[in-house]
Amino acid sequence: MTRLLKGKEAGEALTQKARQQVTELEKMGVTPTLLVIHVGEDPGNLSYEKGIEKRCTALGAAFRRLVLPSDLSEEDLLEVIRKANEDREIHGVLLFRPLPPHLDARRIENALLPEKDVDGMTDLSLAGVFAGRKVGFSPCTAQACMEILDYYGIDCCGKHAVVIGRSLVVGKPAAMMLLSRNATVTICHTRTKDLPAIARSADILIAAAGKPKIIGKDYMRNGQVILDVGIHAAEGGKLCGDVDGEQAEGTAAALTPVPGGVGTVTSVVLVCHVIEAALRQTEKRFDDRSGTR
Repeated sequence: MTRLLKGKEAGEALTQKARQQVTELEKMGVTPTLLVIHVGEDPGNLSYEKGIEKRCTALGAAFRRLVLPSDLSEEDLLEVIRKANEDREIHGVLLFRPLPPHLDARRIENALLPEKDVDGMTDLSLAGVFAGRKVGFSPCTAQACMEILDYYGIDCCGKHAVVIGRSLVVGKPAAMMLLSRNATVTICHTRTKDLPAIARSADILIAAAGKPKIIGKDYMRNGQVILDVGIHAAEGGKLCGDVDGEQAEGTAAALTPVPGGVGTVTSVVLVCHVIEAALRQTEKRFDDRSGTR
């Protein structure tokens, strides 16, 4: 029988540490605060945003929402980010993407200070992931995969991990995190030759291809651990992932469900990053005042 790696349990374990950190911040008179920025409103983001707001409330963090017109100029958006950088009461910023095509996404993303980049979108944050240093924060979905592996005691050391997907949001940072856990990593994508055979060779398979149910029986072998990052609307309004869950049942040793798997942990990771950002910024200001070097 395939073991379901449910996100709820992993997320609850993360919140225990976060609550302790919020208590520390409360003693210093600090409320960790997240600013969510929308350029235009995308109904597809509402579910994720509501989940984040709910997590913030549950953990004692503040949630702010800023909706900007879709025809906003690049300079005006940069000014919004500049003000968020300078606002000491804002500890983390989430900029919903993709941005409208008339905006230079790379320039705008990198205008955000890494210490407030709680979703790992700046070049400096990603450089920290690749170098194994705490510069900014890692992309939340990629880290959610690692949190699930850690929570369920799945040891990556010496294992062959295959990541299907090469985005900077999931695939590439997840590969680097797996390497840091001493896995041997292969990064694949939808144009990789003989992709099913490479996928079958994996001990740990992360599916982030962005296509519904693309990972079928021919991608699997007995005993694999499969993390399904995808989430798609299927027939009848149901949700499905990149993995065909029915075909995985009885073959994979363990599988994250969709919904209720990686996505559930992603929102928890984001709020945990906001709390950690508040701690780092508060401690830095304390050190600056006390003259600590």
